[in-house]
Amino acid sequence: MSNSPQLDWDPRSPAVFDDQIAAYDRMRGHCPVARSDYLHWSVFGHADVLRVLEDHDTFSNAVSLHPSVPNGMDPPEHTAYRALIEPYFAPERVRAFEPACRGIAADLVDRLPTSGEVELMGDFAHDLALRIQCAFMGWPAELHEPLRQWIRRNHEATLSGDRAATAAVALEFDGFVRDLLDARRTAGDAAPDDVTTRLLAERIWDRPLTAEEIVSIVRNWTVGELGTIAASVGILAHYLATRPDLQWRLREDVPLLPAAIDEILRIHAPLIANRRMTTRAVEIGGRRLEAGARISLIWASANRDEAVFGDPDAFRLDRDPALNLLYGAGIHVCPGAELARLELRVVMEELLARTRAFALMPDRPPVRATYPAGGFTSLALRVERCS
Repeated sequence: MSNSPQLDWDPRSPAVFDDQIAAYDRMRGHCPVARSDYLHWSVFGHADVLRVLEDHDTFSNAVSLHPSVPNGMDPPEHTAYRALIEPYFAPERVRAFEPACRGIAADLVDRLPTSGEVELMGDFAHDLALRIQCAFMGWPAELHEPLRQWIRRNHEATLSGDRAATAAVALEFDGFVRDLLDARRTAGDAAPDDVTTRLLAERIWDRPLTAEEIVSIVRNWTVGELGTIAASVGILAHYLATRPDLQWRLREDVPLLPAAIDEILRIHAPLIANRRMTTRAVEIGGRRLEAGARISLIWASANRDEAVFGDPDAFRLDRDPALNLLYGAGIHVCPGAELARLELRVVMEELLARTRAFALMPDRPPVRATYPAGGFTSLALRVERCS
């Protein structure tokens, strides 16, 4: 393929927004590394994405103008901060969170109509993500609505590509976190023993974390959690709503759920892309990228690569989990992967156990989300809940 600077595609065209997954499948087939104004260089193939993830010397994570701890760092800085945050997602802490998570999920399922229509994204998925994240962080319920509004503004700013709007939204979130930190400092020994309070006591290189570092850590955890958990719940519910036989099978054989969830989210990604920047000139996918080139790794395509998965839409429970890039790979693999898996398993267990069936509303087709989000913005279901 030519290395000329012409654009290969438009990620914001109506054809792409109409069905992102199908559009990325087409790009992977005829232009696996493609240039655009909006996403710069997009990488679609599984092997190329994995190469970028594993070669952090050539493909840097330091792509943001704002501090991003530790996501936007490279070794050795990344190594130290990653070691600091990993204990927050240790297996014993994740297991200890399960009762609270299950209580939230059960409560929200029980609020669904006994028999009737529900808009799953607005009436369930987003509430679930907000309540679970606030519970994990130790935040008050009063933050639910401000955070909901912030998510909407953040999505709009990201989609617009307006850097000033994106910076303003980021600053607004920083204010939420700084207020929480100030309240805990003021409370002193009476502050709640939660994640937010513990971060105030952390040290890096023999000094306390700065307020900016704590805000960045919390932003990374929260923004990723709120968006992807809600999107994942919508994707899972939609998939099972259109496949009643599988829905029934998972009700009867609950231990299959973890593998089924990972496979459904491989087929339909909740997170579309992630960014990198080249540190030196490199050739990938037959294209030459100069040093400083901006790259978008298209998870929603790589996890559907026919060279690895055969028919990308085939639902299989016997796939090698190491091939699934749902939570990334390499040194930047998602530290909260097991927490996310627990949350999704628990909510689907409760949804399946407390309903007899759920299906799409024929007269209200789902509305697909658009970049940078995956899944659906609206998902109307008819639910038959157990009495």
